[in-house]
Amino acid sequence: MELIPPTITPSLDPDFRPSALAWRAFARSIEGKEQPIRIAIEQGDGSTYVFERNISRADLAVNLRFLEREVKFLLWAVGGFRIHLDAPEGLVALLRDYIYRYDANRLFDREVMGPTIYGRPCEIVYAPGSEFPSASHVTLPLGRHAGGCRVAIDKGASDIKAYAEHDGVTTFAGEFKWDPKPQTDPAYHNEHIRNAIAAAAATLPRVDAIGVSSAGVYIANEPRIASLFRGLSREDFEREIVPMYHRIQEEYGGIPLVVANDGAVSALAGSMSLNRNRVLGVAFGSSLAAGYVDGAGNITTWLDELAFVPIDMNPLAPADEWSNDRGCGVQYLSQQAVNRLLAPAGIVFPAEMGVPERLEHVQALHKQGDPRTANIYQTIGVYFGYALAHYANYYDIGTVLVMGRVTTGQGGDIILQVANEVLAKDFPHLSIDIRLPDEASRRVGQAAAAASLPPVKPA
Repeated sequence: MELIPPTITPSLDPDFRPSALAWRAFARSIEGKEQPIRIAIEQGDGSTYVFERNISRADLAVNLRFLEREVKFLLWAVGGFRIHLDAPEGLVALLRDYIYRYDANRLFDREVMGPTIYGRPCEIVYAPGSEFPSASHVTLPLGRHAGGCRVAIDKGASDIKAYAEHDGVTTFAGEFKWDPKPQTDPAYHNEHIRNAIAAAAATLPRVDAIGVSSAGVYIANEPRIASLFRGLSREDFEREIVPMYHRIQEEYGGIPLVVANDGAVSALAGSMSLNRNRVLGVAFGSSLAAGYVDGAGNITTWLDELAFVPIDMNPLAPADEWSNDRGCGVQYLSQQAVNRLLAPAGIVFPAEMGVPERLEHVQALHKQGDPRTANIYQTIGVYFGYALAHYANYYDIGTVLVMGRVTTGQGGDIILQVANEVLAKDFPHLSIDIRLPDEASRRVGQAAAAASLPPVKPA
């Protein structure tokens, strides 16, 4: 397997080997000797997404590596509990009986994509010929509602952004610091979330609807998995956190309340503000959040959990602290990326300083003209450019809206400039318009978009 170095080198990570270039090299290497395969990802609601790919007729080891990375991408971008493969039976058996049974890094994927999200075992099924399922897609209208007294919050790992509006006029936009990940008491989460909602609600004569943007996978306003609650026991999570928003809804008189993944809300914010569809929204926060609005202005049933999607094919790439897999987006396009690049940049902070505080100090140093910080943003910009090229193999992208704390300040401009250079140099056939919202929207834009999630009639 040939790993291609990037044409534009990330100054602090010379060992980065983009997935986009590896896939392109693989496709070229098998021209004239390719073998078509089909992959179907089946979801719990009956949706099935089908993807057609080519592999080599001969090289089993290379085929296995690329098929494993392909399935990994689809599991987290699309989401599903059952993977159907119309591919050589021996290759399917290796993936099913060896990698997804004995590889410790796959245990996380199996647990999350099986019992945690879909409530059933995660399976890989050999499905040749007529046994292969047909495609069946579902799209969902999301948000774009207006009028009335609306409250919204956007939950990140370092702050909760709160927002309120009355008939489209903003009455509150603020941030509340918190540190949810290490907390072992669910009362901490309940208190901070309720306080943020109450602060925004206090600026309104009443509350007609509540919208929530949050990291993690939510189904029917209930979290299935979210890094914000990692410190809690499973029992406390199930008892106190899963029904939390139902209880809040009851406390506000049963008004409409909608919880959506922060990536989906980011995409919605971009689609609304730019009046465009085919929008990929990405938020560079404590993790990497993403969402997609299709050509009709709707979201699909895809999970869009790009934090766990591999974008670096180097087998020694940095490991994600949660799933333990290597080369996943969270280590390249988030606060964790900034933290990982501090040492190569020659910047040292006290060990006890948290990651959000380290980012704030990096942003302050950059504003002061410290030349070391530019290398951090240049490196993340290279990551982003090659990541977008890889995402474009799966998403029909016209516009990318970039949000999140990492993009705050002048560093965000560097990230976009370098990403555009990567696309222009290595992927000139792609026409992707990358946008940063204004500074205020970068910080509270998702909360404002979240306010439009619930439908309600104006008073």
